[in-house]
Amino acid sequence: MKTKLKSLIILLLAFSTILSAKNYKEIRWLKTAIDRSQEQLLAASENYKSGKLNPRSFENGKLYFANYKDWTCGFFPGSLWYMYELTNNEKFKKEAEFYTEILDQVQYRKDTHDLGFMLYCSYGNGFRLTGNENYKKVLVTGSNSLMTRFHPEVGLIKSWDGRKDWQYPVIIDNMLNLEMLCEVSKLTGEVMYKKASVSHANKTLENHFRPDNSCFHVINYDSINGKVISRVTHQGFSNSSAWARGQGWAIYGFTMMYRETRDPKYLDQARKVAAFLLNNPNLPADKVPYWDFNAPNIPDAPRDASAGALYASALIELSGFVKNGKEYLDAAEKILISLSSFSYLAEKGENGLFILKHSTGNLPAKKEIDVPLNYADYYFIEALSRYMKAKNINIH
Repeated sequence: MKTKLKSLIILLLAFSTILSAKNYKEIRWLKTAIDRSQEQLLAASENYKSGKLNPRSFENGKLYFANYKDWTCGFFPGSLWYMYELTNNEKFKKEAEFYTEILDQVQYRKDTHDLGFMLYCSYGNGFRLTGNENYKKVLVTGSNSLMTRFHPEVGLIKSWDGRKDWQYPVIIDNMLNLEMLCEVSKLTGEVMYKKASVSHANKTLENHFRPDNSCFHVINYDSINGKVISRVTHQGFSNSSAWARGQGWAIYGFTMMYRETRDPKYLDQARKVAAFLLNNPNLPADKVPYWDFNAPNIPDAPRDASAGALYASALIELSGFVKNGKEYLDAAEKILISLSSFSYLAEKGENGLFILKHSTGNLPAKKEIDVPLNYADYYFIEALSRYMKAKNINIH
C-alpha cells in the first residue's frame, strides 16, 4: 500500500511539473529568439567550416575569424554547445565538437590570461554536456598554463604582457577566467586553483571599484609588492568613465564567485554593481547600454548589445541567490525582449550569420563599432538558457 501511495505521489508531482512548465512557443519573443539563433548558428557552422577558424565578427561586408590566439575563439563553439543543450539536436553537438577541437593548442598558451574565455566556453561546456575525458584534460592543462600568470606576491593573475606603460596590468575582464580555475579545482581536488581565484577576486574587490560601485577597466600594480600604481581604462571613454562591458564583467564575475564560494561579500558586490547599472540615468529605456555610461554623445552614442546580453545572463543568475530576485529577473527579461526585437535580432541569413546586431568592441581603437560579435551571441544564448530554467520553460 505504501509503495502504491509513493508511486501515486511521484506521478502527481511529475504531472504538476508538466502542467507548470510553459512551452517556449507560447512566448512569441522567446520563440523568435531561439528559432533565429538556431538558424544563424547552423548556417554559420556549415558555411565557415572549411577555414577551420571560429567566426568573430562581420564588418563592412567582410567576415573576420578568430584563430587559437584570439581571445574570442571559444565563444562560437560555446554557442553551439548551448544550442545543443537547448534543442537536443545532434547536429549542433557535431558542429560544437568540430569547432571546439580545432582549439586544441590553446591549452598550452602561457602568454594570455584569456584561457578561461577560450577554453571554458568551448571545452568547459563540452565537458559539462558530454563528460568527454579528453575535454577535462584540456581544461586541466589550460588551468596549469593560466596558473603560470598568477604571482603570489601580487595575488592576481596578470592580464597583459609587453605593455610599457604598465608593470602588472589587471583588467576587470579577468574575473571571468576564474570560473575555469574553480571548476578544475573541483575536478582534480587541487585547492591551489580555487585559492588563486579567491585571491584574485579579493584584490579586484579591494581595488577595482569606485564609491558609486562602477569599476575601472585596468589597475596597474607594482610587480614586486602588489601595490596599486594607477587606475586607468583601455577600452572605455576615459579613466573615470564606466565602460559598459566592463561593468558586465564585474557583475557576472562576482555573481559567479559567490556561486563558487558562497562568500557573502561577493554577492554584496554583485548587487551593488546591479544597482549602479539598473538605476543609472544613462541606461536607455530598452536596457541595452551605450558602449560607455559616460560617453560624450549620448543619446547618439553606439550601443553595446554584447554588454546587454552579459547583463541579462548575470542578472538571471543573481536573481536565484537573493530573496527579492524578481527585480533582477524582470530586468533581464526586459533586456532579452529588447535583444529579441527587430532592432537587435538579425534577419535570417543576414548579419554575417551572427545573431545580434549593434555591439561595440573597442571604440577608442576604432575597432568593431556597431557590429555583430561572437561573444554577444554567446551570452545572449546563455541568458536565454538561464531564463528558461529560471522560468521553468520547456523547449520540447
